[in-house]
Amino acid sequence: MSNRILSLLSVMALASTAAAEVAYEFVPNFITPPPGKETIGDGHGEIAVDSAGNIYVSVQDKDPALAGLQVYGKDGKFIKTLPLPPSLHGFVIRKLGGAEHIYAAVLGEQKVIKCNLDGSLVMEIPTSAFPAEQRDFVSVTKADEVDPKKKTPIASGLKIADTKTEITLKLADGTEKKIAKEKGVAAAGGLKLTNCDVAPNGDIYVVDGYGRSFIFVFSADGKFKSVFGGPDKPLALANAHKIFIDTRFEPARVMICDRGHKRMLHTDLAGNFIGEIATEMRNPSSASFHGDLMCVAEIAGNVSVWDKANKRVADLGTSPQMTNTPGIAPKDWKQGVVTSPHGITFDNDGNILETEWNKWGRVLKWNVKK
Repeated sequence: MSNRILSLLSVMALASTAAAEVAYEFVPNFITPPPGKETIGDGHGEIAVDSAGNIYVSVQDKDPALAGLQVYGKDGKFIKTLPLPPSLHGFVIRKLGGAEHIYAAVLGEQKVIKCNLDGSLVMEIPTSAFPAEQRDFVSVTKADEVDPKKKTPIASGLKIADTKTEITLKLADGTEKKIAKEKGVAAAGGLKLTNCDVAPNGDIYVVDGYGRSFIFVFSADGKFKSVFGGPDKPLALANAHKIFIDTRFEPARVMICDRGHKRMLHTDLAGNFIGEIATEMRNPSSASFHGDLMCVAEIAGNVSVWDKANKRVADLGTSPQMTNTPGIAPKDWKQGVVTSPHGITFDNDGNILETEWNKWGRVLKWNVKK
């Protein structure tokens, strides 16, 4: 065997060893909640870090002192709360053109906002900017009189009228269907925006993760450009909870947390399928990138770390049982063991911060071992 081949094999072995040796150490009690509070408040959002190392956590608590976007220092100590919408579900902090901004999907208002780091609004993409084919698509059902939770489907389509007496839908075949608003009949659907991210050219990608899993593309100034994804083939998404622009690759890709199918996948920026990253996961809900690594919040009880070759290189905080509930109280929390991971980020040094879907609010941190 030639020296050149031996050298190449040695390099490959070292690279493999380096990947296998990615390790993290749990940091107990990292976050100090706001003054006078025992926890950060009802969490169902995201976490991100700005270029200065400050940590931002979205909180939906009923307490106005907690709700919005809480800001912490590198040391985990509370700094302030930005008065942003409490239903802010997913957000990123991105620096383009020398300026750093918060881009966020506001689930309760079905809009996207762009803000300065002080929370001041720069731009808004309202519900009306989304195409009607997705924005106004609803399913009409009738609730059972004995058991209101039991609902019988009537029809699905584009809602074109909704009066006191009837709902009019445009069906897939182009015909119209009028449905009388008798007792128990109701329409549900429309947009349920859960996250957004920004491509290198400034385009804004938004996902309808609690709706029909469509991914919308807007220009940097908020003008609609295109849409892809959804429940049908080729992507056949289900609860595409969050999407991110994966700049580890050139050109950049869209990384989709297809939670309903327990998988992650890549598309190109136009939405063309590239390949699955992983399957049979614990319901991937969020992700972040640092160098060649990606960390993932798996809401059913795990934090995982993946290399650029889509190999799992670490698991952190794994719960012995499958989880997916916000109801685990602080008295039942175990140090270093996750409950329901919902948001995640690397900090600027490659450490991992995770926020949970939890009524009391919980943030965990793992430092990378150098």
